[in-house]
Amino acid sequence: MKSFSLPMRDDTDRPVVYLSLPYRLTALLDTGAVFPVWTQEEPLLKSFGAVLLQHNVPFGGFGGMTTGHLYRIPNFCIGEMIVPSLPVIVSPRRLPCQLLLSATVFSRLIYEIDDQNHTLNVNVPDTESLIRNLNIVDENGRLHVFCTSA
Repeated sequence: MKSFSLPMRDDTDRPVVYLSLPYRLTALLDTGAVFPVWTQEEPLLKSFGAVLLQHNVPFGGFGGMTTGHLYRIPNFCIGEMIVPSLPVIVSPRRLPCQLLLSATVFSRLIYEIDDQNHTLNVNVPDTESLIRNLNIVDENGRLHVFCTSA
């Protein structure tokens, strides 16, 4: 089993983790979210090489239905994990982070929010990989997210 930890902010009661360079971002781990959501304006996202895939994508979140623009960020790192092409929906919000990191990214992994020590601990079983493939699929106007190991 492979393991790694990410430091969490200690000035908020939410599980906000620091993501490593080159991003210098913070991400709120949202165990109820299905889609990763970029909460800031698009120019910063584009500076990471993100590519626009689709305008005005409807998705459920933030207490109801809303829309956002669908992007892909190449070679996104979450600690030691690599997501070769992370799909994110841009929906600017006033949150203490730049990214809502959905629990789907950690599908079939073991993760622990250690609030006392301000760390997110991730265990990757031998049957899984540190390379995660996250895909958003549109089935008859309804989005679904699937995560597989490489």
